[in-house]
Amino acid sequence: MSKFKVITTPIKGLLIIEPTVHSDKHGFFMNTDSKQDLLEIDVDVEFIQQSSIKMARGVLKGLHFQREHTQGRLVSVASGAVLDVAVDLRPDSKTYGASWSEEISADNQRMLWIPEQFAHGFLSLEGSTEIIIKSTNHDDSKSLTGIVWNDHIISINWQFERYDIDEKYLNVSDRDKHLPIFRSWNPKTLWNSEIDI
Repeated sequence: MSKFKVITTPIKGLLIIEPTVHSDKHGFFMNTDSKQDLLEIDVDVEFIQQSSIKMARGVLKGLHFQREHTQGRLVSVASGAVLDVAVDLRPDSKTYGASWSEEISADNQRMLWIPEQFAHGFLSLEGSTEIIIKSTNHDDSKSLTGIVWNDHIISINWQFERYDIDEKYLNVSDRDKHLPIFRSWNPKTLWNSEIDI
């Protein structure tokens, strides 16, 4: 029996995962990427890269994806908290263009499994937040692109009011501010990097 509890989302394949936590007066222990436990929840992947990102409160990144060397991602938080966001960009998916957001924190110890052909972004909710991303493929800056975080078609609710974050003072990189809009992408050619938008 898997040591992971799975919570499904309305987007097929996008999963909230809660690992079993063993805690006592000394601290806690948990496995976060057991191959066997992932297989038992139908996540049959091999992680080949792990990245850690440390951020101040109010940093917003994304929405990113790679047109080549697509990545499945297992997202967790070592300290602090993020609002993690995934957008379904699978051309044949019934939920193409739909998004899901989930608060992931060191306190709730949840993880989000994001399959390949999704865009991914997150908002840091606390100071000194550290997010950990395990990926099924290496980062490839040449094929990295995305969708601008405030695209009006996708219309993600970043819940600024709930988290008392002033949108005027968001920390967004210049590159992310100028990512393409959702309608720039044709689902029939999205994952063919030889065809430009």
